[in-house]
Amino acid sequence: MPKTAQDGATSAEDQLVREGDIAGDYLEQLLDILDYDGDIDLDVEAGRAIVSIVGGDDLDKLVGERGAVLEALQELTRLAVQQVSGNRSRLMLDIARWREGRRDELTALGTRTANDVLETGESVRLRPMTPFERKVVHDAVAKIKGVSSESEGEEPRRQVVIFRSA
Repeated sequence: MPKTAQDGATSAEDQLVREGDIAGDYLEQLLDILDYDGDIDLDVEAGRAIVSIVGGDDLDKLVGERGAVLEALQELTRLAVQQVSGNRSRLMLDIARWREGRRDELTALGTRTANDVLETGESVRLRPMTPFERKVVHDAVAKIKGVSSESEGEEPRRQVVIFRSA
């Protein structure tokens, strides 16, 4: 029987669920090695697997200062998924709901800064951010008419610049 577009969508989602399962197994082993408590939640959202570790007392140590340890663990988890599946993964890892809280902070920062740029006409360059952080700011700025944003610079010093649009 021929494959339909709907079958393709299902197999793509199945692949993301499989990535989440592989990542969950990898992270479960990590938690066991560290003797940390935590529950692993798996979801698929916006075309990527989302893996969250919640509920443990020591999880802040896995986030690190400004999410640095979390970013490193996300990359290691992506590599583990790639090793098993053979596919490059775009999965997102969240620990102790840190990204969720950070998303709220960055949305407020992007909105507030965009409104300041509208009022003053002066462009604003924000401090260097991770790709996740920059995307959240760009999304917040995009919701405000009269301003735009771009990322400038090279990793790891890439920054969002917010300016009045024509």
